[in-house]
Amino acid sequence: MYQQVYRLWTQYHYVYLRGLWGTLWLSAISVSVATVVGAVLAMMKLSRVQVFNWFVDAYLWVLRGTPVLLHLYFFWLLLPKIVPISLSDTQCIITALIFSASAYVCEIIRAGIQAVDIGQSEAAKSLGMTELHVLSHVVMPQAIKNILPALGNEYISMIKQTSLASTFFIGELTSAYRSIQSATFLALPSLIIAGMIYLAVTTVLTIFLRLLERRLHRNA
Repeated sequence: MYQQVYRLWTQYHYVYLRGLWGTLWLSAISVSVATVVGAVLAMMKLSRVQVFNWFVDAYLWVLRGTPVLLHLYFFWLLLPKIVPISLSDTQCIITALIFSASAYVCEIIRAGIQAVDIGQSEAAKSLGMTELHVLSHVVMPQAIKNILPALGNEYISMIKQTSLASTFFIGELTSAYRSIQSATFLALPSLIIAGMIYLAVTTVLTIFLRLLERRLHRNA
Protein backbone atom coordinates (compact mmCIF):
# COMPACT_ATOMS: atom_id res chain seq x y z
CA MET A 1 0.00 0.00 0.00
CA TYR A 2 2.79 2.43 0.93
CA GLN A 3 4.54 1.78 -2.36
CA GLN A 4 1.33 2.40 -4.30
CA VAL A 5 0.71 5.66 -2.46
CA TYR A 6 4.29 6.80 -3.06
CA ARG A 7 4.17 5.85 -6.73
CA LEU A 8 0.85 7.63 -7.25
CA TRP A 9 2.11 10.80 -5.56
CA THR A 10 5.33 10.74 -7.57
CA GLN A 11 3.45 10.30 -10.84
CA TYR A 12 0.37 12.47 -10.23
CA HIS A 13 1.40 15.02 -7.61
CA TYR A 14 0.85 17.88 -10.07
CA VAL A 15 -2.78 16.80 -10.48
CA TYR A 16 -3.32 16.80 -6.71
CA LEU A 17 -1.61 20.19 -6.30
CA ARG A 18 -3.71 21.66 -9.09
CA GLY A 19 -6.80 20.28 -7.36
CA LEU A 20 -5.63 21.71 -4.04
CA TRP A 21 -5.23 25.13 -5.62
CA GLY A 22 -8.77 24.80 -7.01
CA THR A 23 -10.09 23.95 -3.56
CA LEU A 24 -8.30 26.86 -1.87
CA TRP A 25 -9.36 29.56 -4.34
CA LEU A 26 -12.90 28.20 -4.55
CA SER A 27 -13.16 28.33 -0.74
CA ALA A 28 -11.55 31.78 -0.53
CA ILE A 29 -13.88 33.33 -3.10
CA SER A 30 -16.96 31.71 -1.59
CA VAL A 31 -16.20 32.79 1.99
CA SER A 32 -15.04 36.30 0.98
CA VAL A 33 -18.20 37.11 -0.97
CA ALA A 34 -20.34 35.29 1.61
CA THR A 35 -18.84 37.57 4.28
CA VAL A 36 -20.11 40.64 2.43
CA VAL A 37 -23.54 39.09 1.89
CA GLY A 38 -23.63 37.81 5.47
CA ALA A 39 -22.73 41.25 6.84
CA VAL A 40 -25.63 42.82 4.96
CA LEU A 41 -27.98 40.12 6.21
CA ALA A 42 -26.73 40.58 9.79
CA MET A 43 -27.39 44.34 9.61
CA MET A 44 -30.89 43.61 8.30
CA LYS A 45 -31.44 41.11 11.11
CA LEU A 46 -30.32 43.64 13.74
CA SER A 47 -32.41 46.45 12.28
CA ARG A 48 -35.76 47.53 13.64
CA VAL A 49 -37.50 46.97 10.30
CA GLN A 50 -39.72 43.95 10.79
CA VAL A 51 -39.86 43.10 7.08
CA PHE A 52 -36.06 42.77 7.03
CA ASN A 53 -36.20 40.48 10.06
CA TRP A 54 -38.77 38.25 8.41
CA PHE A 55 -36.78 38.07 5.19
CA VAL A 56 -33.54 37.11 6.95
CA ASP A 57 -35.31 34.57 9.16
CA ALA A 58 -36.79 32.91 6.06
CA TYR A 59 -33.43 33.03 4.27
CA LEU A 60 -31.62 31.37 7.18
CA TRP A 61 -34.41 28.86 7.70
CA VAL A 62 -34.24 27.63 4.09
CA LEU A 63 -30.46 27.62 3.61
CA ARG A 64 -29.50 26.25 7.02
CA GLY A 65 -32.28 23.67 6.92
CA THR A 66 -31.30 22.08 3.61
CA PRO A 67 -28.14 20.17 2.57
CA VAL A 68 -25.29 21.94 0.78
CA LEU A 69 -25.37 19.35 -2.01
CA LEU A 70 -29.00 20.28 -2.67
CA HIS A 71 -27.94 23.95 -2.96
CA LEU A 72 -25.32 22.98 -5.54
CA TYR A 73 -27.80 21.08 -7.66
CA PHE A 74 -30.45 23.81 -7.29
CA PHE A 75 -28.21 26.64 -8.49
CA TRP A 76 -26.58 24.45 -11.14
CA LEU A 77 -30.00 23.74 -12.64
CA LEU A 78 -31.68 27.10 -11.96
CA LEU A 79 -29.13 29.79 -12.80
CA PRO A 80 -28.63 28.94 -16.50
CA LYS A 81 -32.41 29.21 -16.94
CA ILE A 82 -32.96 32.59 -15.27
CA VAL A 83 -29.72 34.47 -16.02
CA PRO A 84 -29.51 36.04 -19.50
CA ILE A 85 -25.79 35.34 -19.83
CA SER A 86 -24.02 32.03 -20.24
CA LEU A 87 -22.68 30.63 -16.98
CA SER A 88 -20.15 27.86 -16.53
CA ASP A 89 -20.63 25.02 -14.07
CA THR A 90 -17.94 26.56 -11.87
CA GLN A 91 -19.76 29.90 -11.69
CA CYS A 92 -23.02 28.19 -10.75
CA ILE A 93 -21.30 26.15 -8.03
CA ILE A 94 -19.50 29.21 -6.61
CA THR A 95 -22.83 31.06 -6.44
CA ALA A 96 -24.38 28.13 -4.57
CA LEU A 97 -21.48 27.99 -2.10
CA ILE A 98 -21.71 31.75 -1.51
CA PHE A 99 -25.41 31.61 -0.69
CA SER A 100 -24.95 28.54 1.49
CA ALA A 101 -22.04 30.06 3.45
CA SER A 102 -23.70 33.47 3.79
CA ALA A 103 -26.40 32.00 6.02
CA TYR A 104 -23.78 30.85 8.52
CA VAL A 105 -21.63 33.97 8.19
CA CYS A 106 -24.71 36.08 8.91
CA GLU A 107 -25.15 34.36 12.26
CA ILE A 108 -21.42 34.63 13.01
CA ILE A 109 -21.44 38.39 12.47
CA ARG A 110 -24.73 38.89 14.31
CA ALA A 111 -23.50 36.93 17.31
CA GLY A 112 -20.19 38.80 17.28
CA ILE A 113 -21.94 42.17 17.33
CA GLN A 114 -24.41 41.19 20.01
CA ALA A 115 -21.59 39.83 22.19
CA VAL A 116 -20.35 43.40 22.71
CA ASP A 117 -21.66 44.87 25.97
CA ILE A 118 -24.68 47.00 25.15
CA GLY A 119 -23.70 49.39 27.90
CA GLN A 120 -20.81 50.62 25.76
CA SER A 121 -23.16 51.49 22.93
CA GLU A 122 -25.49 53.32 25.27
CA ALA A 123 -22.58 55.26 26.78
CA ALA A 124 -21.37 56.27 23.32
CA LYS A 125 -24.86 57.42 22.31
CA SER A 126 -25.15 59.46 25.51
CA LEU A 127 -22.00 61.32 24.40
CA GLY A 128 -23.78 62.36 21.21
CA MET A 129 -22.44 59.74 18.79
CA THR A 130 -24.74 58.61 16.00
CA GLU A 131 -25.70 54.95 15.59
CA LEU A 132 -23.40 54.66 12.58
CA HIS A 133 -20.45 56.05 14.52
CA VAL A 134 -21.23 53.81 17.48
CA LEU A 135 -21.28 50.78 15.19
CA SER A 136 -18.08 51.65 13.32
CA HIS A 137 -16.00 53.07 16.19
CA VAL A 138 -17.23 51.22 19.28
CA VAL A 139 -19.00 47.99 18.40
CA MET A 140 -17.22 46.65 15.31
CA PRO A 141 -13.61 46.96 16.60
CA GLN A 142 -14.58 44.71 19.50
CA ALA A 143 -16.89 42.46 17.51
CA ILE A 144 -14.17 41.69 14.96
CA LYS A 145 -12.19 39.91 17.67
CA ASN A 146 -15.12 37.51 18.05
CA ILE A 147 -15.89 37.30 14.35
CA LEU A 148 -12.45 36.60 12.84
CA PRO A 149 -11.79 33.20 14.47
CA ALA A 150 -15.30 32.04 13.59
CA LEU A 151 -14.84 33.19 9.98
CA GLY A 152 -11.60 31.23 9.89
CA ASN A 153 -13.46 28.14 11.02
CA GLU A 154 -16.02 28.77 8.28
CA TYR A 155 -13.19 28.86 5.73
CA ILE A 156 -11.89 25.52 7.01
CA SER A 157 -15.39 24.11 6.83
CA MET A 158 -15.75 25.43 3.27
CA ILE A 159 -12.53 23.68 2.24
CA LYS A 160 -14.18 20.40 3.19
CA GLN A 161 -17.55 21.33 1.70
CA THR A 162 -16.02 22.02 -1.71
CA SER A 163 -15.47 18.27 -1.99
CA LEU A 164 -19.17 18.08 -2.81
CA ALA A 165 -18.44 20.11 -5.95
CA SER A 166 -16.61 17.08 -7.33
CA THR A 167 -20.07 15.91 -8.38
CA PHE A 168 -19.77 18.49 -11.15
CA PHE A 169 -16.02 17.98 -11.84
CA ILE A 170 -15.02 21.62 -11.48
CA GLY A 171 -11.34 20.98 -10.75
CA GLU A 172 -10.98 20.88 -6.97
CA LEU A 173 -9.11 18.29 -4.91
CA THR A 174 -11.77 15.58 -4.79
CA SER A 175 -12.26 15.90 -8.56
CA ALA A 176 -8.51 15.36 -8.91
CA TYR A 177 -8.77 12.21 -6.79
CA ARG A 178 -11.64 10.91 -8.92
CA SER A 179 -9.70 11.55 -12.12
CA ILE A 180 -6.64 9.71 -10.84
CA GLN A 181 -8.72 6.85 -9.50
CA SER A 182 -10.40 6.46 -12.89
CA ALA A 183 -7.04 6.49 -14.68
CA THR A 184 -5.23 4.07 -12.37
CA PHE A 185 -8.04 1.97 -10.81
CA LEU A 186 -6.24 2.44 -7.48
CA ALA A 187 -9.14 3.79 -5.45
CA LEU A 188 -7.79 3.47 -1.91
CA PRO A 189 -4.23 4.78 -2.47
CA SER A 190 -5.46 7.80 -4.42
CA LEU A 191 -8.09 8.47 -1.76
CA ILE A 192 -5.46 8.28 1.00
CA ILE A 193 -3.37 10.95 -0.74
CA ALA A 194 -6.37 13.25 -1.08
CA GLY A 195 -7.29 12.71 2.56
CA MET A 196 -3.75 13.46 3.72
CA ILE A 197 -3.74 16.71 1.75
CA TYR A 198 -7.08 17.77 3.24
CA LEU A 199 -5.83 16.88 6.72
CA ALA A 200 -2.54 18.75 6.28
CA VAL A 201 -4.23 21.93 5.02
CA THR A 202 -6.95 22.01 7.68
CA THR A 203 -4.42 21.25 10.43
CA VAL A 204 -2.16 24.14 9.38
CA LEU A 205 -5.12 26.52 9.19
CA THR A 206 -6.45 25.36 12.55
CA ILE A 207 -3.08 26.01 14.21
CA PHE A 208 -2.93 29.44 12.59
CA LEU A 209 -6.43 30.27 13.85
CA ARG A 210 -5.55 29.21 17.39
CA LEU A 211 -2.51 31.48 17.34
CA LEU A 212 -4.62 34.34 15.96
CA GLU A 213 -7.28 33.81 18.61
CA ARG A 214 -4.69 33.87 21.41
CA ARG A 215 -3.20 37.06 20.02
CA LEU A 216 -6.62 38.71 19.82
CA HIS A 217 -7.41 37.72 23.41
CA ARG A 218 -4.09 39.11 24.63
CA ASN A 219 -4.84 42.41 22.89
CA ALA A 220 -8.39 42.54 24.24
